[in-house]
Amino acid sequence: MKIATFPANYASVRIICNIVTEHAKNINFSSRDLYGIELAVDEACANIIDHAYGGENIGTIDLFISTENNELRVTLEDRGQAFEPAEVLPPDLESPLEIRAERGLGVFLINTLMDEIFFEAPEPGLNRLTMVKRLKA
Repeated sequence: MKIATFPANYASVRIICNIVTEHAKNINFSSRDLYGIELAVDEACANIIDHAYGGENIGTIDLFISTENNELRVTLEDRGQAFEPAEVLPPDLESPLEIRAERGLGVFLINTLMDEIFFEAPEPGLNRLTMVKRLKA
C-alpha cells in the first residue's frame, strides 16, 4: 500500500523511518529488530538522496508498506540514477579505517539487517528497492 511521496531530503528520512517503525510495531518485532529496520530504511533513503539524486531536494521518494503474515515489506521508489547492485563490491571490514574504500558498507548493512532485499527497475527511469523483515518465531 502506498503511504506517501516525500521530498528526497534528510528531513524526510526521519519521517519515513518513524512511519515504518510504527507499522513494524504492529508486528511485535523486538526492540533490536525495530532498531535494525529503522537503520536499514535510513541507510536506503540516504543512498537514494546521495547516489540516485546526487543531493537533497532534487527528486522524491515514494514509500510503500505492507504488513502481512508477520512480515514487514518496505518499498522505496525513486526516479534518480539507476543502481546496479552487482557493481557494489563487498566492504572491506578488516583493514584500518583510514585505508578502507568508502562505498559498499550501506548495502552490506541493509543486507545484514533485513531478511531479503530486491532491487528492480520495472520501467525506464524508475528504481525500486524492497526490503523484507520477518518476525522470528
